[in-house]
Amino acid sequence: MQHRPIRRLQPNDQALSEVLTLIRTSFAFMTGRIDPPSSMHQLTVQDLSDQAQASWILAMGDPVEACVVASPLPHALYLGKMVVDAILRGQGVGRLLVAACVEIAREMGHDRLELQVRIELVENQQAFAKMGFVKVSENCHPGYGCVTEITMQKILSAVKPSKL
Repeated sequence: MQHRPIRRLQPNDQALSEVLTLIRTSFAFMTGRIDPPSSMHQLTVQDLSDQAQASWILAMGDPVEACVVASPLPHALYLGKMVVDAILRGQGVGRLLVAACVEIAREMGHDRLELQVRIELVENQQAFAKMGFVKVSENCHPGYGCVTEITMQKILSAVKPSKL
């Protein structure tokens, strides 16, 4: 299946409301399953607009069918709120978003991508592992005495593959 190009949304982009709707719809299954609750419950279009200034909000489709927020950290490019609409799952869209983030990370001089996955979401951990992410730490949210999420990283190859 051929997919639409991935584009970077700007702070005033009308598609940010579509991103918020997609995040809320796609993350709804987590309600009652993860503790603490997802931060998506407090997320607003203004928050996304603010993030678009300092980070990359990458989107695919019109209306938006997939997205990721890629934020620079001192040691990596952090991927947050990665969502692929249910009708597109299993078609490589997540891999396309990760590949776009790999290019951004390389342009920034980073050698890795990083993300966090809730401990309860084993299927998400497995999906990211299939894309080359490995668990590097276990973490707990403030006020919790047990592991609530894991940090995963994807180490990027030092040499960019040459095109033949």
